[in-house]
Amino acid sequence: METSDGLASAWAALASALGCGLLMGIERERSKGSGPHRALAGVRSFALTALAGATAALLAMPALLGVGALFVAILGVTAYAKDRSGDPGVTTEIALFFVYVIGAMCTQDRLLAAALAVVATGLLAARERLHRFANTWLQPGEVRDGLILGALILIVAPLMPDRPLWGEVLNPQLLVRLLVVLLLIQSFAHLGRRLLQARQALALSALASGFVSSTATIANLGLELRAGRGTLRAQAGGAVLSCVATMLQMLAVAATIQPAWLPQLAAPALASALVAGVYGGWLAHTGLPQAAGKPAQLPADTAMFRLRDALLIALLLTAVQAGVYGLGLWLGDAGMMTGALLAALADIHSVIAALLAHGAPGTPAAPMVERTLMAAMLVHALSKSGMALASGGKGYGWAVAAGVLAHTLVFVLGLWLL
Repeated sequence: METSDGLASAWAALASALGCGLLMGIERERSKGSGPHRALAGVRSFALTALAGATAALLAMPALLGVGALFVAILGVTAYAKDRSGDPGVTTEIALFFVYVIGAMCTQDRLLAAALAVVATGLLAARERLHRFANTWLQPGEVRDGLILGALILIVAPLMPDRPLWGEVLNPQLLVRLLVVLLLIQSFAHLGRRLLQARQALALSALASGFVSSTATIANLGLELRAGRGTLRAQAGGAVLSCVATMLQMLAVAATIQPAWLPQLAAPALASALVAGVYGGWLAHTGLPQAAGKPAQLPADTAMFRLRDALLIALLLTAVQAGVYGLGLWLGDAGMMTGALLAALADIHSVIAALLAHGAPGTPAAPMVERTLMAAMLVHALSKSGMALASGGKGYGWAVAAGVLAHTLVFVLGLWLL
């Protein structure tokens, strides 16, 4: 019985290796060309290489497995050295060595081996699209910002200590995670601006700016309206759409600071964002001229995100969180509420971070956190409305205030009822 099971397992590994080799080999056969300058290997070579890797692994002879890998590597180096096509590449040589490894892997984990074969085949088949994406579509600023974001995620974040430096606040890794979240949000908004038409450019730009500061966005759009740029409805629509970012960023901050709050905040925040999005989108759409339907063009070196602004916001979130925590230690719940309401006059994101870090749902602090958050949202809505009135005039102020107060009340009522 044991022999029968072992034989069935061996045949399954060989069949899986053959399938992986044929999958990658068929793609290479279609692109290897013909004549004296054709590429190194095609469907038969890939299938045999995968079978060779599986066979060497099944024989459980490490020396034979190593010799086979060395042979495939020497074969690739020889083919590259003899290439006379004028445009040598090493893709096929690397793929041939990789299919040998996949063949050997089929004896240990057939599912993983098959998944790797599919991914490798997809990369091989997408050659033209990937080249076009890297050389034509991708802009210099996006490459630069992508490297910065990758360094933050892969190098800086893992090196940061994951422990609070004071009580329950000032966690260095949490600060880096907040920064990464802000940069990712700005990056997705930038990509959206590139993919959408100019008719949506104002709305999406306002939404992206709202992730930095909705209050500042409302003020800037109001000042532009006073200067004669844009229409009242379009500017007011963009201002209200920036409030969508406030609610989405609330969920992002909650997921980073205190994920336990997400189930309780998700429905009110999304309903509030929907109200702001519908009202702001309607204003922006009806206020834009018909000519705005042409494709949007961004400068070639447009950055995906503003690192300095995002870093300042992350530091502000952390500083206000520490300040509210300190007031809570000094004056108790009254101190926490006072600090949160004062901070809400300028920025709500920092207040959210500070409050959610104060206690999770089900803890003794949770009721005070909810009440303070609702009060802070109302104070912040009044602050935004006053800013709209001061920066853009009466018409702009009333149009913005209607949307800001409506979406805030939806959130407050939703959180209160839940």
